[in-house]
Amino acid sequence: MILSILMASCSKEGSNEVKNEGDKIIVQNRSGKNDEYEQLREITDKASVEIVKDILDNIRWVNAKVSMVHPAEYKFCFAGKNEKFQSITLIYELWISPNKDKVELVIDSESKYVQLDKNKSQRLFKLLTGESLSGLK
Repeated sequence: MILSILMASCSKEGSNEVKNEGDKIIVQNRSGKNDEYEQLREITDKASVEIVKDILDNIRWVNAKVSMVHPAEYKFCFAGKNEKFQSITLIYELWISPNKDKVELVIDSESKYVQLDKNKSQRLFKLLTGESLSGLK
């Protein structure tokens, strides 16, 4: 993998202390080579939001500060009805593995990292982007 992960102050297994609040998900994708993002979609379907929350609630996070080779392909957050992305403090960053079969998530503000298995990666990516992870080129 072409990732550089620095595990400073890393514990064996993280906890699921992340609180996902809000009734919608705002998803942004990287629009250029730099750290510039634009809104891709806003997910308001209650069932989809709950499935994403369930996936994230069942992750065993690693407490780690990470440094990736390039900016995240996507960012997403949970928000209330009138909240904007810029006002949210808990932002998930999402990277796609080189084989395009897994995703890695980082919550920088919480110093948390995880690489999801293929099944969870596929489900989460489809819910967030509306695209199939395996269909990426």
